[in-house]
Amino acid sequence: MNRDIIFKNLEKIDIKQLKSKKKIEIYNALDIKNRYYSIFIINTKSRFLIKNANELINLQNSLVDFKNHNYKKKIALISSPLCSKAKKFLIENKWNIKIDFM
Repeated sequence: MNRDIIFKNLEKIDIKQLKSKKKIEIYNALDIKNRYYSIFIINTKSRFLIKNANELINLQNSLVDFKNHNYKKKIALISSPLCSKAKKFLIENKWNIKIDFM
């Protein structure tokens, strides 16, 4: 993934609007090439497991329904250790993953 992404629009989504109580920050972004990104920031201390990956995909689907837009890029910024099965699952579903971003 290119690290030189410049966003011309970055909007924080309130997680309650997606009917969730997860401790995740979600952003709707538009870069200068007019590609839409959904950015999920997961800041936890416990290991990120396959069940968390499934929940993340469900949140992404809720965001697509809420914004009525299918995103070109999906990014997960995860601060905790990542299970290899969860990583493989997210990559198979076309997610860009950054670990230990903090």
